[in-house]
This record gives sequence, structure tokens and C-alpha cells, in this order.
Amino acid sequence: MSVRLFLETTWHPAFRYGGWGYARDIAGTVAGAAGGDRNMSAQGLEFTALSVSLTSFSFGPVALVSASPGLLAAARLLAAAEEPEEDKSLYREALKALAGRPLGVSAALKAAPASVFLAAWAEVGQGKGKIGRFTAAIPKPNLAKLVLP
Repeated sequence: MSVRLFLETTWHPAFRYGGWGYARDIAGTVAGAAGGDRNMSAQGLEFTALSVSLTSFSFGPVALVSASPGLLAAARLLAAAEEPEEDKSLYREALKALAGRPLGVSAALKAAPASVFLAAWAEVGQGKGKIGRFTAAIPKPNLAKLVLP
């Protein structure tokens, strides 16, 4: 059984904090979460978002869809098992969360409904992440409004 993972991130360069929002579709059942953290690079945030979103399940190939260019680049490094020069420990955490499963990566339009929805949740996570690591589930009534392609 394959897993579709929709993930968006946002990062504030001046203050080095950011957030992420993801939705996971497994056989038509959608779940999601948002979170954030501080004191990290943009690439570190991308690897953290990948790690958090991949640890919530442990089976099947993963098809990742995102409109975040940095996230797409980080996911491609992860899929190819190419360790970056920086943020090695966060990369290794994401690689461990992937657990050897195949990872397909595809770009979405920034205006796509899922991208807009998850970018908004990434901003919520970013706001809460200003004071420290934060992760919370996206409420089911909100997820019910999400239109996945």
C-alpha cells in the first residue's frame, strides 16, 4: 500500500525559525499535523519536517508532493541517500524515519488547494515554533475541508 504525503514548509531567515504542515493519505484516510521549531537553517527545517511527517507510519512506498522548493531539494537528497554538507544529524533522522522505503518526489503548484491549505498550517506551526519545538494534529473538521488531487 502506498502513502501519499503532502507537505509544505515556511522559514523566517532573519530569526531562523520555521514551520511545516503535512497531510498523509493512506487508502483514502487522511491525517495531518503542523509544527515548528527555532534556531535552525532552512535545510534543517526541511529535514525536520520530513522526519516528523515520515515517522507517523512505517510501511509502503511514499509519494511526496510539495510546492516548497527547499523541501523538494531536501527530499531529493533523502531519496538518493546523498548526505548534505550541513545539517547532517537532521538528515540522518529523516533517513531513519524513511526506513529504506522508496520515496517519490513531485512538485505541486503553489496555488493548488492542498498547498495553500498546508502552507497556512505551516505558518501556524511557525508562529508557535518561535518559542520552541511544537507539533500538533490538524483537527479532523479542518482536514475534512482539504481537497487532495
